[in-house]
Parts: sequence; C-alpha cells; structure tokens
Amino acid sequence: MAYTNAATEKHIVEVADLDAGHTVLVLGPGPGVGLRAAAERAAVAIGVDPSEDMLRLSEQRCADLVRSGSVRLQAGTAERTGLDDDSADVAVTVNNVQLWADRRAGFAEIARVLRPGGRLVLSVHEAHLSVTRHQLAAEAEAAGFVDVQSWTWDPPGMFAGRAVQLRGVNKKDGAS
Repeated sequence: MAYTNAATEKHIVEVADLDAGHTVLVLGPGPGVGLRAAAERAAVAIGVDPSEDMLRLSEQRCADLVRSGSVRLQAGTAERTGLDDDSADVAVTVNNVQLWADRRAGFAEIARVLRPGGRLVLSVHEAHLSVTRHQLAAEAEAAGFVDVQSWTWDPPGMFAGRAVQLRGVNKKDGAS
C-alpha cells in the first residue's frame, strides 16, 4: 500500500490545501504515507484506523512526528472515529471508503467531527467502488456536505487504477 497508494495519498493532501493551523483527520492512514504528508503541512494530523497493524506501520513511518506531537494515532472506524465534535478542519481518506461498514454513517461521522466549513477530500479506486461517483457525492450531500465535487483521476504508475475523487464542505451551523 505504501508504494501503490503513495502518489494518490500525496495528491489528496495537495487537493486538501492544508495549512499550518489545521487539524487533519486522516481516516484509514494505512502505512502512514498520507498521514506523514498531511502532518508536514498541518498543525496536527490524527490517524484513525481499525487495524492495529496499520496503526503500528503509521507509527513507524511517522515516529518523529508522533514524538513531536504533530501526529496522533488511535483505533477507530469511519463510523466511530472517537474524535470530539468539531475537532478537525479537514478530513482526508484514500482507498478505504469501499471498506466502510456503512458509508452513510461514515459520512455523518466525518461531518460531526469537522468544524463548520471543514473540508472532506477522498479518493478511491474506481474499480473498488460499488456506486457511481455521482451516487457517492449524493451520499456526502445527504450527510450535510455542500459544494460537493467529484471527478476521476489517473494516478501515475503502472499499477495505479483510475480513482474517483470527491471533495465537499461541511455545512454545519450555517457554513457554506
């Protein structure tokens, strides 16, 4: 995963347009490539993953950032991150939305933990998605995201398949 997803992980961090004041939720950080990229741009990156193995790999890849406090890791799922309400400015996720037990609940949880006006940016291999990108966007909108955009992207690399990408803004408390 560190090799095949690296370009997409870094691309999504670019799309997320992070700055030094942001707290970023990295949902499903896997081996930590995107988590590290996010932490190098933001104040704090919080990696939430249900797999202890993936959390361990993320901790190894980001050991210096964990020690400095700019990376935090915790067990959780898309549907239950364990984060407080309004605790993140941006949420990013790469190649795991297809693994969520309940996408609608996952989108609702992300909306809950994002501050008003917070942004969601995700990417998933098109071949692994059981719905169209338009249906995925509709699910995000149903959870309270506005200005939702979805598109396809061809990551570089011989083994990288076309990806569906999506971004949206959390419309909470009148944010738009």
